[in-house]
Amino acid sequence: MTNPGAERPLSNSNPNTHAAVLDASLAGLLTARVHYSFTTIWQLAAPVAPIWTAITEVERWPQWWRGVEAVVRLRRGDSRGIGAAHHYTWKSKLPYRLTFVMETTCIEPFRRIEGRATGELEGTGYWTFSEANGITTARYDWNVTTTKRWMNLLAPLARPFFAWNHDIVMAWGREGLSALLTAPPASLASTASQA
Repeated sequence: MTNPGAERPLSNSNPNTHAAVLDASLAGLLTARVHYSFTTIWQLAAPVAPIWTAITEVERWPQWWRGVEAVVRLRRGDSRGIGAAHHYTWKSKLPYRLTFVMETTCIEPFRRIEGRATGELEGTGYWTFSEANGITTARYDWNVTTTKRWMNLLAPLARPFFAWNHDIVMAWGREGLSALLTAPPASLASTASQA
């Protein structure tokens, strides 16, 4: 006598069902995206205005920010810069490049700028600025998912390396901005005239 509620032995199950489950699991692994959230805080002994200018003039970043290989304007945006879009190419210590488009979605002059990334990174990033006693704090929050399949597959092991890589690029940015801010005025003017 058999119990109708009892499970069938695995050997009697349909092999096509198991293959379909395996295929679905593999497809899920190949299309899964990995989320990253980073916060970087720079404190610089300078007023907010020149820092704001350096950060918002993104096409000049390759001149002072090591790791930024190229920034190409795709769209200008409105009179405030909302809707502006730029294509970025980044490289750091690890042997890969990341490219994405960043569209400006919000600007509060000297206080906040936000953007939306699409491409090999997708998500949002925003800078916030505050100034007190001659020190400007520039904070960057970056919340993205990776769309490169190999990065997502390796994420369980490589995630700490990707985070380390991000931190290095941001440290290079702080160093470059510090050097830019302390450059003699003639150097700043000549850099601006080259763009």
